[in-house]
Amino acid sequence: MALSRGLRCCQRVFSWIPVLIITAVVLWSYYAYVFELCLVTIPNTLEKVVYLLVFHVCFVMFSWTYWKSIFTPPATPCKKFQLSYSDKQRYEMEERPDAQKQILVDIARKLPIFTRAQSGAIRFCDRCQVLKPDRCHHCSVCETCVLKMDHHCPWVNNCVGFSNYKLFLLFLAYSMLYCIFIAATVFQYFLKFWVGDLPNGPAKFHILFLMFVALMFFVSLMFLFSYHCWLVAKNRSTLEAFSAPVFVSGPDRNGFDVGLRRNLQQVFGENKRMWFIPVFTGQGNGHYFPLRSQNSESHSSLLANEDMWEESDDGSEEGSLVEDVDPSVTIEMED
Repeated sequence: MALSRGLRCCQRVFSWIPVLIITAVVLWSYYAYVFELCLVTIPNTLEKVVYLLVFHVCFVMFSWTYWKSIFTPPATPCKKFQLSYSDKQRYEMEERPDAQKQILVDIARKLPIFTRAQSGAIRFCDRCQVLKPDRCHHCSVCETCVLKMDHHCPWVNNCVGFSNYKLFLLFLAYSMLYCIFIAATVFQYFLKFWVGDLPNGPAKFHILFLMFVALMFFVSLMFLFSYHCWLVAKNRSTLEAFSAPVFVSGPDRNGFDVGLRRNLQQVFGENKRMWFIPVFTGQGNGHYFPLRSQNSESHSSLLANEDMWEESDDGSEEGSLVEDVDPSVTIEMED
């Protein structure tokens, strides 16, 4: 027991190494740009002021989104998806697999669950003892079930999911902006140092290296950001891109695709002025997502029901009010 605790402690410590690497590179880039480029190399005062103002805006937005991506905890299933004491006892006392599956089906009838495991059974997490909501997966690193889990990112030492997916996208976007601004403004001085128009000194190393690092990170981030933009447009997570979600009627990669506009609104919200601010503005609470096969009337009804089965503000649980939502009903998928 003590050994396993020690290993977990070491794992938590080492998991911060990628974050420390990124932080060190960013702090060095700040020093190299502000001091070695702007204050030492650039002779024009107006150019210095403009570069410093724009640079600090990019730096603040990058730092803000990175901080939020790291320290925004992943959302987990609410208590309604946890087995009650009696259900847990009944499930654990039952030795027949078919009977256990039926117990889970009976419990899931009162919840908006439409996806299944590959075997067709209700998705259940033995470690967290919860029925998994649609698009929810267990993260072995965070040791918890994460709503709309996309992936576990070592560079932010956090799970990317429902609560912070928008923040992660903005982190990628502002990282690209930070890199491309540095590369664009450093380029002319990079050439001058390269051809020998400027004298050798400590600034030369910083500016040459700054150019290479900015371009290298920009290219890497561009591919990653483009991939996630495609995922948002299709309303898929990284996990769903590799393994299609399974419904009663079978696997369907486009099961949650409800059109480009609504897909974007699920992640960024309806207020476009808040899209580029690193605060959560997405729709819903991560336990239910509209399906492509549902019409607008059933979509509104299910959303209303979802609000009703949610826990009340005082911590008491409301009675289940979505008994009319039977997850065993076959879902017809459109072409």
